[in-house]
Amino acid sequence: MNLDKVISGFFIILAMTINFGFFYGDMHSLEAHSKYELFAAIVINIIATTLKLGDKTQMGSVLLATSLVADIQLIVAAIIWTVAAYVYVVDAEIIGIIVSLSGGALLANIVSVSLYVGDTLKSKR
Repeated sequence: MNLDKVISGFFIILAMTINFGFFYGDMHSLEAHSKYELFAAIVINIIATTLKLGDKTQMGSVLLATSLVADIQLIVAAIIWTVAAYVYVVDAEIIGIIVSLSGGALLANIVSVSLYVGDTLKSKR
């Protein structure tokens, strides 16, 4: 068993599941989405991105790209939430934007997990 692959796979899948946990719920309700869960999703996604930096293969490049997309969308969602909380009023439209961005990040994470599982199944022992 390759410990590096186990740790990398753990963080890739954890990033997707935490992102799903934040995304799941009423799209326009602030109570259904925790700022702490969004923060956790950002941190775990950044860790997963860091773990993908060492892979020099074509698949590694695609995995890194999907992870960067998820990072950017989650960070932008957090910035919008922060600016709205301190400058504007957090209303249903702002929450919709934040949840939509996290949905895009979730889609990027799903693609990443699918590619990771496919690459794992394809690899020889």
